[in-house]
Amino acid sequence: MASLDPLLDKDGVRLTVDDAIATVTLTNPAKRNAQSPALWRALAEAGRSVPGSVRVVVLRAEGKSFSAGLDRQMFTPEGIEGEPSFIDLARRDDAALDATIAEYQEAFTWWRRNDIVSVAAVQGHAVGAGFQLALACDLRVVADDVQFAMLETSLGLVPDLTGTHPLVSLVGYGRALEICLTGRFVQAEEAQRIGLANLAVPVGQLDDAVHDLVAALLAAPRDAVVETKALLRGADGRDYDEQRAAERAAQARRLRDLAGVSE
Repeated sequence: MASLDPLLDKDGVRLTVDDAIATVTLTNPAKRNAQSPALWRALAEAGRSVPGSVRVVVLRAEGKSFSAGLDRQMFTPEGIEGEPSFIDLARRDDAALDATIAEYQEAFTWWRRNDIVSVAAVQGHAVGAGFQLALACDLRVVADDVQFAMLETSLGLVPDLTGTHPLVSLVGYGRALEICLTGRFVQAEEAQRIGLANLAVPVGQLDDAVHDLVAALLAAPRDAVVETKALLRGADGRDYDEQRAAERAAQARRLRDLAGVSE
């Protein structure tokens, strides 16, 4: 993609837009793109800044690692300057603590909006919050050096950045539980085999593979893509007959739109 003036470039996050494609890049390779509340706020702002003309959002990261998870400074008693430490969070009442975590989660929620398709290009370590950020996207293309791991439980915590729902949906309850409780690394071959990755390629081919996938995603008419994504996203929450009804309603909208007939 050509070099473009960013719509956002702050706190380790850069957003650029080229016609129907937006690219969100993690830009702190010196710290293996470690995550912090400031980065989460920037990711949430990136989501709000994506123009309505965008159809596909690519999430990528500079350096050898996609994201090594939480900034280790967050685990120290003093935490990150200007941010609440874990001890500060623990001392908040239930409502305040819930609101803070919900704010953090906003960085991970917008990727599944029906009006866009999000693609994570993942190389190297994608650990903890990094794993959950990759899971936030609709699709994942991984390099053959990828290493996914969910380490939160090993640290006495739980994955709370929206990663549990997509993980179970992709690999099933038993495997998701085993991955979370053991904290083991899942590498490229296994990731593709069990459904975590849509495609695994040599690290030098990652950008080209993402480019080809994005081109294929843009080939279909936008309204049909939006309707199809909404159907598939909602399928888990509907029974068979409800899904049939949703299909009929969506197809009626498409037929009328294509025929130029108003409802």
